[in-house]
Amino acid sequence: MVRRTRTGIVGAWLLLAAPLIAWLAELVTAAAWQDPPYAPLYNWVSHLGVPGPAQEAFGQVINSPLAWVMNTGWILYGVLATTGLILVLRFRTGIRPILIGALGLVAGIGIVLVALVHGSQENVDNGLIVLHLLGAQAAIIAGNLSAVLVGTFQRRLGISRGIGTASLIIGIVGLISFVVFMTDYQSGAEWNLGLFERGAVYGAYLGHALLGASLLAALRPRTAPFSSKATS
Repeated sequence: MVRRTRTGIVGAWLLLAAPLIAWLAELVTAAAWQDPPYAPLYNWVSHLGVPGPAQEAFGQVINSPLAWVMNTGWILYGVLATTGLILVLRFRTGIRPILIGALGLVAGIGIVLVALVHGSQENVDNGLIVLHLLGAQAAIIAGNLSAVLVGTFQRRLGISRGIGTASLIIGIVGLISFVVFMTDYQSGAEWNLGLFERGAVYGAYLGHALLGASLLAALRPRTAPFSSKATS
């Protein structure tokens, strides 16, 4: 199910690097948002990618001067994570890698769509917000489902039971966070929307990071044990 070659190792590195790049882009972009100060528990993650002057959308004030940094991070995340899965998985071995790869592709396309079609009031008015919302929901749902499948197929992937269980839990928590986020917003309560949205988004991030790190550990070259006979 997994390529145990240099190609597979490169893919694992990409899976690990992709979410780290997205997180770094988020930290930089959020730090530049000062008027009003960005509040991670309240403000939406996707609003970090809305360019232009200060505006209001979805009931929140948006003012992200480094929106391009966040959007670049998302595009890199989508491209690298999808490429990583393509390099790691052996699709000819059955339906399992195909399912994980397909979900990864949907999630990758979704997050790139979020970066290209922003959650701005302008796009709400012209109707393009539908593409942004579809992209966000695809990235969150497919990304977390992928983490669930990784946990389910842990033995086939060659990762430990502990890592597999962690991936399964991360994916489930991410999906639950998405349901809570949508309920919170639709009900009008809007209590800590940023927290629940992050729980959903970070589930996908953590799933990729965990898979990449565990595969790197599993695929690293084994050093042959030292033998005194070889030097005698």
